[in-house]
Amino acid sequence: MRSKDIFKKVRALEIRTKGLVNNLFGGEYLSAFKGRGMAFSEVRPYYFGDDIRLIDWNVTARSGEPHVKIFQEEREQTLFLCVDISPSGLFGSFEQRKMDLATELAAVLAFSAIKNNDKVGLLLFSDKVELFIPPRKGRLHVLRLIRELYATEPEGKGTCIKTALSYVNRIQRRRSIVTIISDMQDEGYERDLKVMNKRHDLICLCVDDELETELPNIGLVPFLDSETGNWMLTDTSDKKTREAFRKKRLQEREELHKKLNKLQVDHVHLFTNHSYIEPLVNMFQKRQKRH
Repeated sequence: MRSKDIFKKVRALEIRTKGLVNNLFGGEYLSAFKGRGMAFSEVRPYYFGDDIRLIDWNVTARSGEPHVKIFQEEREQTLFLCVDISPSGLFGSFEQRKMDLATELAAVLAFSAIKNNDKVGLLLFSDKVELFIPPRKGRLHVLRLIRELYATEPEGKGTCIKTALSYVNRIQRRRSIVTIISDMQDEGYERDLKVMNKRHDLICLCVDDELETELPNIGLVPFLDSETGNWMLTDTSDKKTREAFRKKRLQEREELHKKLNKLQVDHVHLFTNHSYIEPLVNMFQKRQKRH
């Protein structure tokens, strides 16, 4: 893709997500992701109704009048966006590909983070780490991250979530918000996901396309596995074939949900042909109530 075309895409995405962030996601993000704790701010005179446990007895003794300590939340955090750019993300049966949805989700979260003065970092992965950009603040930094999401062509052909998790766990010691955006078509990453969830505030945004569950009745169709390069001829006019395919995909999706629930990882399933706004807001609000 030409630089001029990438710039247009980046600018269009910024405009499209700006209203969502200002009117909705900025506040939801702030409520969903709490700061690291409370830090002492100042001392002020005691007012009727203040918690007597907050009285600063040293200042009270010196001044002869009761004073209380004021604390503020340590708000500044770091958001790591771990985005799967493997070839399976190029699939899309509607207006959006899975990768387009992943890019927009990343943009919404990144702009929400900088609106709340948080840093944002980016890790692009396939079956290997394709690109890492350290966390920084600011609009221009976020625009650079979005540009890389559009411009980076993966060298790897598969998906290895374990590799991405191991990389972040190794380089980021301080507790951060880590968001995995992927179709989660991989196995063997459970242990690393468990470690990540203990060290950091982890959420998974699972991107999907309905045609990956429901085959259309259009006769013989050659299917290409974009990650293995293998072709398979499938008779979609066969009702049993369509039903078997549907059951298998629903079972895989259910197993993924059970796996993430067992590991107590916050997650939401998002589809290319449905708005992500309500499901994402619902997940944020559930986190807010729980925390």
